[in-house]
Amino acid sequence: MNAHKINKIPILSFFTGGGFLDMGFIQAGFDVVWTNEIDLVFAKLYSEGVTSWKKSENLLSANQNCKISNTNSIKDISTETIIKAVFNGNKPKLFGVIGGPPCQDFSINGNLVGFKGDRGSLTDAYLYKILELKPAFFVMENVTGLIHVKKNAIHFFELLKVMSEEYLIDWEVLNSLKFGVPQSRDRVFVIGLNKTVFNTNKIELNLSGKWFPFFENLKYANPHKQFNWASPIEFGSSIIKDAAIPIELCVESCLVASEKESIIPNANEYFNLLGDINRFNQIKEGETNRPSFKRLHRYKYSPTACYGNNEVHLHPYQNRRLSVREALRIQGVEDSYILTTPQLLSKKIKMIGNGVPVPLAKAVAQALIKFISNLERK
Repeated sequence: MNAHKINKIPILSFFTGGGFLDMGFIQAGFDVVWTNEIDLVFAKLYSEGVTSWKKSENLLSANQNCKISNTNSIKDISTETIIKAVFNGNKPKLFGVIGGPPCQDFSINGNLVGFKGDRGSLTDAYLYKILELKPAFFVMENVTGLIHVKKNAIHFFELLKVMSEEYLIDWEVLNSLKFGVPQSRDRVFVIGLNKTVFNTNKIELNLSGKWFPFFENLKYANPHKQFNWASPIEFGSSIIKDAAIPIELCVESCLVASEKESIIPNANEYFNLLGDINRFNQIKEGETNRPSFKRLHRYKYSPTACYGNNEVHLHPYQNRRLSVREALRIQGVEDSYILTTPQLLSKKIKMIGNGVPVPLAKAVAQALIKFISNLERK
């Protein structure tokens, strides 16, 4: 198998959302040939954002547009339907499946109903759909509540045990800050290789049974402690950045100046603060240990971009919430990703918060494509 063919491995994407995980895999050289998103508004926004991004990358011609391939629930899509639609019924030996099942039921900040919840059960559905499709490999991303809450962990590892009959499995908790994203976001990544497609006996396991190089493309080994991060300061104060702190890890690198809000797409889309504005002045810049209305620090990373329900992140030195463009940047999404539909602000913010930071997705995908390539050469 040569490098050219490796770079064209087809991918089926479930729970596609805004397409951030897909974008990372596309940047790494994979070919996302089928997508699935049940939320019709997310599907519309995906089409806008990924189309504009792909055109900027010369991956689409001017008259082409990206669209979600299927908008049904994963529970209602038959394996035969997918194979017929994507491969004309002729399933190739080498293809992959990626996806991040909805994670609210497992989130530490959620209701923790776990696998009993409607969304949690989609994790089961996703893994069993993989067993039906039998791809050469799969990737799953989810919140750490999947392994840190005992009742969730028991069921999750039981699922992986079932998967391990046909797949060599490895998993790891990855933090996006370590991969150059200005956001401290922990997520569980699971990788599986089909034992009938690859000679997994060639893979060396360490003493813990680990084998996949999750940290191969790490940019910062221990950024949380490596740098002298700024402490909270009174709102409206001036401050000078510590020269040792990389600006790419700071929220400041994502902010849009007031005079450019009308020039940069989606930069003037944000919720205005309601009520007595003076009460927000009391929230310090960098005071992110609050349950909500966390004010970010310009010279520090953002906490997890999770903008659903009551989670609100405030601009460091302006009395407003983050804009759609700033939230996209915090997720590592390039400015060429443009959402053209007006309004729908709540849906845009929620979709962005649901996504995988693109540089993190790309780092995992690059490690995977290299690993597969090296395995084929052995």
